Amino acid sequence: MISIRDTLVLGTIFGSLPFCFFRPYIGVLVWSWIAYMNPHRLTWGARYYPVAQYVALATLAGFILFPKDRNKLPLERETILLLLLAFVYTFTTFFALVPKDAWEEWDRTAKILLITFVTLMLCQDKKRLRGLLLMIAFSLGFYGFKGGIFSILTGGAYKIWGPEDSFIGGNNEIGLALLMMLPIFFYLAKEEQNPKIKWLLQATFFLSILSIIFTYSRGSFLGLIALTIMFIPKLKRKFLATTALIIVVILAIPYLPAEWIERMYTIKDYQEDSSAMGRINAWYFAINLALARPLVGGGFEAFDRNLFLIYAPEPYNFHDSHSIYFEVLGEHGFPGLILFLSLLLCCHLTLIKLKRTFKHIPSGQWICNYSNMLQLSLVGYMVNGAFLGLAYFDLYYHLVAVIIILKVLARKEYELWRKEKKSLLQEPVTLRPFEVTPKTY
Repeated sequence: MISIRDTLVLGTIFGSLPFCFFRPYIGVLVWSWIAYMNPHRLTWGARYYPVAQYVALATLAGFILFPKDRNKLPLERETILLLLLAFVYTFTTFFALVPKDAWEEWDRTAKILLITFVTLMLCQDKKRLRGLLLMIAFSLGFYGFKGGIFSILTGGAYKIWGPEDSFIGGNNEIGLALLMMLPIFFYLAKEEQNPKIKWLLQATFFLSILSIIFTYSRGSFLGLIALTIMFIPKLKRKFLATTALIIVVILAIPYLPAEWIERMYTIKDYQEDSSAMGRINAWYFAINLALARPLVGGGFEAFDRNLFLIYAPEPYNFHDSHSIYFEVLGEHGFPGLILFLSLLLCCHLTLIKLKRTFKHIPSGQWICNYSNMLQLSLVGYMVNGAFLGLAYFDLYYHLVAVIIILKVLARKEYELWRKEKKSLLQEPVTLRPFEVTPKTY
C-alpha cells in the first residue's frame, strides 16, 4: 500500500526528472538530496526504489546532450589523483580475492566517482557551488537537527542513528557525516544574507554537536575534540569561545547518561575492550594482506572471514576494516594507499595556499572562509575515519570536487583582482589647479 508520504517523495523525485534532463545541474542537486538525506528510506513502500539511479540517468543524458551547460574537466593535480585512484580501484578489482562482492562494491564506487566528475564540470560557478553546498547541508542537517532535539527531549539516553540501509545508517557513520558537516553549517551561516536561512544553519550547527555526542560513537567523539582544537584558533574571539566551551562542558557533565560516560571511558582502557582489540586485529590483517600482495591488495570487500583465517593474527576474531587507511591498504595495496593519502595531502596544501593568497584581498574573503570550512571538514574525516571504514564515502569525494572547483574559481577571482589593481595603478591622476585666495587683513 502506498502512503501519502510515499506519494509525496516519489512524486517529487519523478517530477524532477525532466528538470534533471534539461538542466543537469539540477540533477546534481537532486542526486545530492537523495544521496545524503535518503528521503525514500523514510517511507514505507518506496524505500527500495532505485530513485538515485533514475536521477543519475536523467542527469547524465542531459549532461551528454546539452554541452553548453557544462565546462571542461579542470585538470588540477587533485583531479589527476582522482583519475589515478579510479584507475587503481578498477585495476585491483580484476585481481580481487572475493570477485563477486568486489565487483558489486566497484560498481557503487564507480557511480560515486562518476557523479564527482560530473559535479566538477557542472558547478564551476560561485552560485552553483553555494547551491550544491546548501543542498548537502540541509540534506544531512535534517538528521543533525532532528537528532539534537531528540537528544534534548530524551536526555541523551538513546543512540542517534541515520536512515536504514544507507551509507550513514549506523551511529558511527551518521556521526562521521555530521562531524564533516559542522564546519559547513558554520561557514555557510557566516556567508548567508537571508536571516532565516542563517538562523536555521546556526541552529543546525549546535544541534548537530549534540547529535554527534549522542551517537555514542567513540571515533566521532575523538573527531569532535580534534575539530574543536582546530576550530577555535580560527575564530575572532578565541578567549570568549574557549571560556564558553569550558563552562558548557562543566555544566553538562552532571547530566550526561552513565552509559555514555562508560562508553567513552573505554577509549582509555582499549586493551580491555573486545571491539577495540578486534579493530586492531583487522588492521594487522590489512598490513599482512598488503605485504603478501603489495601492488593489488585483496580488492574490494577483502575483509572477509575466510581471508581472516589466512592473514589475521587472530583468525577467528573477524571485524570490518574500521579505518579508511587500513581499508585502502588492505583492498588496494600500497599504490592505492599512496594515492589516497596524496589526495588528502594535496587538498590540504591547496586550501592552505588559497587562504594565504586571499588573506588580504577583500573580494576574496569568501574563498578564505570556504577554505577554512573545507579544511576542517577534511580534518574531521581524517580523524574519525581512522576508526571507521568509509574510504569510499560519497561525501568525501564530493568535497574533493568542491575543493577543485574552489581552486578554479579562486584563480578567476585572483586574475580579476589583478586586473582591477593594474587598472587603478594606470589610471591618470588629475590634479586640481592651485587656487590662490586673497589674504584678508
